[in-house]
Amino acid sequence: MTRRAAALAVDLLAVLAFVLVGRRSHDEGDALLGLLTTLWPFAAGAVVGHAVVAAARLRAGGLRGGLVAWPVTVVVGMLLRTASDQGVQLSFVLVTVAVLGVLFLGWRAVVVVARRRTSSRRAPAPVSARRSP
Repeated sequence: MTRRAAALAVDLLAVLAFVLVGRRSHDEGDALLGLLTTLWPFAAGAVVGHAVVAAARLRAGGLRGGLVAWPVTVVVGMLLRTASDQGVQLSFVLVTVAVLGVLFLGWRAVVVVARRRTSSRRAPAPVSARRSP
């Protein structure tokens, strides 16, 4: 699996988590059809978001990639929800923006920190400047 595909997979898992928690918090149950109905607009949005990231030649797993994929996912998801008569209230839009922002950028921030820590451990210790006798 490429890094780009892995990033898309993690974002799709984030969208799935968002939908599952949202449906549970509204007592909408776990019926598969209801889950898929709520999921598909945002899953499609994530795919479009990653296509935009790829077209812009950004790293899909980098923070910049997340800063593009996240709003595209939200906008496309909301447009598709509206087109499919699922309804879009302002409070839902705000929650979606916040939660998907935390999820999309959160895992990327963890990766960035982990990479920095790993690379700093691998870096050779600086050679101290010594005077010749």
